[in-house]
Amino acid sequence: MVTRKDGLAVDHIPFPMPEGRWILRQNWKKLTFLHWEVDPDILRRHLPEGLEIDLHEGKAYIGCIPFVMENVRPHPLPAVPGVSTFGEFNIRTYVTKNGVPGVFFLTLDAKSRVTCFYAKWKYGLAYRYAKAFVKGTLDDGYTWSSRRSKGGVGLTGSAKKCSELRQAEEGTLEYFLFERYSLYTIHKGRLHHGYTHHSKWWYADAEAEVKQNTLVESYNLGIQDATKPELMHMSEGVEVVTWHLLPMAGGMNE
Repeated sequence: MVTRKDGLAVDHIPFPMPEGRWILRQNWKKLTFLHWEVDPDILRRHLPEGLEIDLHEGKAYIGCIPFVMENVRPHPLPAVPGVSTFGEFNIRTYVTKNGVPGVFFLTLDAKSRVTCFYAKWKYGLAYRYAKAFVKGTLDDGYTWSSRRSKGGVGLTGSAKKCSELRQAEEGTLEYFLFERYSLYTIHKGRLHHGYTHHSKWWYADAEAEVKQNTLVESYNLGIQDATKPELMHMSEGVEVVTWHLLPMAGGMNE
């Protein structure tokens, strides 16, 4: 195992992590991954100039992921009860820039007014406040419900695992979807990039019952039925550290 001086294991990450100290610690817990294949031409309308859609075997995907953001806190401060843990439901797609794969978020609906304000103001991340909840355990299943304060779009449903836990092998679709260690955003007219570190995902196949998904429907991605994901997985979660999102040299077209 390749480990840095700060104790982070990095042998599973396909590109170098930043040398400096990470600035934020958090846990991503109780995750359900719902994915659909989408038309790249439709998806491209939702991306900033300069980002390339990352394709797997010629196909583009978006994911809708309800989960719990747990114990979010800056280094070296402790978590704050009632503030640092909240439900988050995001829609993400898979992109690349200068050979570094990552994710781009169409939205991050979260039950945290502090996060929705700060992350949008500081980094341009597309946070929106929503009454978002996730409950349950990996063995018994997760239930999730989210409703955005403005507009009322949301996601409700549940998921249960239907396989043993495993880790994705390189070259598979699951590896393409899960093993992402960076993100991109557009802020003040410039493309920004940041890194996230966590262990390799342990996940299981899942069966999901989606009762309502106006969250995905609202983005007009050409998905015929947003209540029927094509791919469903679950994970108990990972511990995460992140670095600042920084503007990329040369702007969006570089």
